[in-house]
Amino acid sequence: MSDRIKIAFAVPALPAAGTLVLFAGDDGQLTAAQRKWLGEEAAATAARAVTADAFKGKSNTGITVLAPAGLQAGRLVLMGIGSAKDRAMTDFVTLGGAVLGKGGTSKAVTVLLDGPKGWRTDAEAAADLALGVLLRGYRFDRYKGRKADDETPETVTVTIGTADPAAAKRAFRRRSAVAEGVNIARDLVNEPPNVLFPEEFARRAETLGDLGVEVEVLDEKRLEKIGMRALLGVGQGSRRDSRVVVMRWNGAKAQKARPVAFVGKGVTFDTGGISIKPAQGMEDMKGDMAGAATVVGLMHALAARKAKVNAIGVIGLVENMPDGNAQRPGDIVTSLSGQTIEIINTDAEGRLVLADVLWYTQDRYKPAFMVNLATLTGAILVALGQEHAGLFSNDDTLSERLAAAGKATGEAVWRMPLTAAYDKMIDSKVADVKNSAGRHAGAITAAQFLKRFVNDTPWAHLDVAGTAMGSLSSETNRAWSSGWGVRLLDRLVTDHCEG
Repeated sequence: MSDRIKIAFAVPALPAAGTLVLFAGDDGQLTAAQRKWLGEEAAATAARAVTADAFKGKSNTGITVLAPAGLQAGRLVLMGIGSAKDRAMTDFVTLGGAVLGKGGTSKAVTVLLDGPKGWRTDAEAAADLALGVLLRGYRFDRYKGRKADDETPETVTVTIGTADPAAAKRAFRRRSAVAEGVNIARDLVNEPPNVLFPEEFARRAETLGDLGVEVEVLDEKRLEKIGMRALLGVGQGSRRDSRVVVMRWNGAKAQKARPVAFVGKGVTFDTGGISIKPAQGMEDMKGDMAGAATVVGLMHALAARKAKVNAIGVIGLVENMPDGNAQRPGDIVTSLSGQTIEIINTDAEGRLVLADVLWYTQDRYKPAFMVNLATLTGAILVALGQEHAGLFSNDDTLSERLAAAGKATGEAVWRMPLTAAYDKMIDSKVADVKNSAGRHAGAITAAQFLKRFVNDTPWAHLDVAGTAMGSLSSETNRAWSSGWGVRLLDRLVTDHCEG
């Protein structure tokens, strides 16, 4: 993860330089305690700025006062936290991102976590604020040879003044590990496909071994021996060999406790194969491995914070290219499960990768549940846009837990249907199943296809085509890739899987 942002916690004190951030409630007004902190002259300067800018103190908005009279700090930023109702529901992660957005051009930012009576200022709030700062501070500019002055990464030290710095620092350790995981996932998705192909992706996953994760890389010879012919069929038109990577974190107190499993689609570039995609926008298909990136980021987060859980991460890594050896529409392949698959569309390739990897995971590891992530269908964008990931599941409890984790983290999911009628749409006349049922209900029939490869294991499929790449800009993300899903799944593990 970039070391551009440094986080510190300290007892509240006015800084001798840099930017000072204070939080203002209704109508931008500071509390008596804050005005006392500032002193009479600086408090009067802040009040004049509030009036001049007609600042109302709405949540996550702010105004800046340059060279405020009476302060040594070069800038004073007043950040809004809204009305009493808004303050009761403050998302401190989002607020932290907004704070850096207002003060991040300074090399030193001091945030005094204080506000109107009743507003949370505890250690957990301080740690969440710091998490938001780290997420907002992410940049992916390693390939820019020339950078404008305002693009040059400066090290920014953000000091959060809080009543109990030691407790905030302890609470932040966990958040820091999660931020690292998110930014690792972002890096992987943002990498160009000529740099991040299956073998290189696998090599980067192997670095998790430094944290105590057991990593096993299965090459094509091994995959052929195992029988992952659905996965291998996708990559057979590429000069880049396919890989499957298995990552194991054994952190549960009971070593033999059943693991939980996370599976990711890792198509490092998707041309569509013989069913080739239109040229416009094809460059975005470097992100078709975002599901696998999230799994790697999650496994990093769990290991870095020493999560008390046994977790398995499995990713299928392929490149889908159209050469003379490429898979054709009309081909029939035999999957690891023994089920035969009629290829209708070679651009419906991610489900072929997942079919083998899901079967392998449930058969070998007997997990308590499996969650897979995949940028699987454009149809989910039509249905849900970029506001929610599509959630499909054979288990109500797992679905409810994912929905609750999504609400807590802001990585929202929306449950979609799975029924026998949709499943019938993927029946084949010449094989056990076909890999595409056409345009109607495309996201659902793709999920129905996956469901045939999980047996009775509690399972959820997250279609993240709208959330994990080409991401919406937010207070905590300004990058093309959001690292979506790392925080969601870490929260799922935290709430339900650690003893």
